[in-house]
Amino acid sequence: MTTSSHDPAPQDVYTHGHHEAVLRSHRWRTARNSAAYLLPELRPGFRLLDVGAGPGTISIDLGGYVAQVVGIDASAQIVEVARAAAQQAGATNVTFEVGDAYRLPFDDDSFDVVHAHQVLQHLSDPVAALREMRRVARPGGIVAVRDSDYSAMTWYPASVGLDRWRDLYLQVTRSNRADADAGRKLAAWVRAAGFDPAGIVADAGVWCFATPADRTWWSQLWAERTVASDFAHQAVERRLVDQESLEEIAAAWRAWGQDPDGWFAVLHGQVLARA
Repeated sequence: MTTSSHDPAPQDVYTHGHHEAVLRSHRWRTARNSAAYLLPELRPGFRLLDVGAGPGTISIDLGGYVAQVVGIDASAQIVEVARAAAQQAGATNVTFEVGDAYRLPFDDDSFDVVHAHQVLQHLSDPVAALREMRRVARPGGIVAVRDSDYSAMTWYPASVGLDRWRDLYLQVTRSNRADADAGRKLAAWVRAAGFDPAGIVADAGVWCFATPADRTWWSQLWAERTVASDFAHQAVERRLVDQESLEEIAAAWRAWGQDPDGWFAVLHGQVLARA
């Protein structure tokens, strides 16, 4: 059994950061709304690794389907948040630890399932991370990845402010050497990582925010993230925008959220691959 190589790992920048508005969004995620494509593949005896687990809500939910879940995240602060959530939920088969997606601290063939939700879009070398996920998955095991595709997001009514938001987000992620349009590229990245094409299943999933409650929640958290998260700080520091313009974009988010005709769809690519 071997562990990952000692080659230097890329030094990535997480676009979102861990502002409370970001965590509020991440805590909304569950196995059903964010990993439904994976659930039919799970078995009670499985051991599952959740890469980039964040505050842990998906990991904790997945613990109800398998024997053991290990969640890793690069942030020690967020790992503590996830541990507290697991303790509060009574999820005794779910643990969290600090870990690097490029250097997973596990032996070869350690897991039946390796899962990553909204992770590859933030990495400068997603193919390298996929190779690591394949390494720690047992032969015949599953690597499951899901990422959004910002250029494919769509909304109604039309909004110049939201157009500006998306253009700015794409600029910031490019400056981080990341790819906000990861969703459409997942299958290609998985193939490039050495998975057998015959064992790859690629499709898509959608989040839709259209009810009054959903519009209010989605618009308010993005209005806050636009002016106060690491995304905002990075945009200003790199002189891509000024604070006044960010406030205008945040106002556009709030206006969209108050429109009774408001509708917003987030497209995700999702892939199941046999190791």
